[in-house]
Amino acid sequence: MSSCHYRNASGQMVILRCIGRDTFFLEKVIFPFEDLHFSCPAQSRVELWTHGIAGAELLDTLEAEDLLVSANAIKSVSRAALLPELNLV
Repeated sequence: MSSCHYRNASGQMVILRCIGRDTFFLEKVIFPFEDLHFSCPAQSRVELWTHGIAGAELLDTLEAEDLLVSANAIKSVSRAALLPELNLV
């Protein structure tokens, strides 16, 4: 399994669908400016969808290889860095 990262830099909600071999399927809703870290088989296809007036619209199709995160990058990021600051005042 490969570690991948996608950041929704658009101002609209998107649906990420990752389709791999051996019946692997992942579907997640990603809000604007949200990050998604996920694992998938090598050679998976990633589709980005949104909802338009006429229904679902395919925005883009990517290869999972384009979203790979290196092992060194994963080790260098702490859990605290992935969580937003909480102001509980």
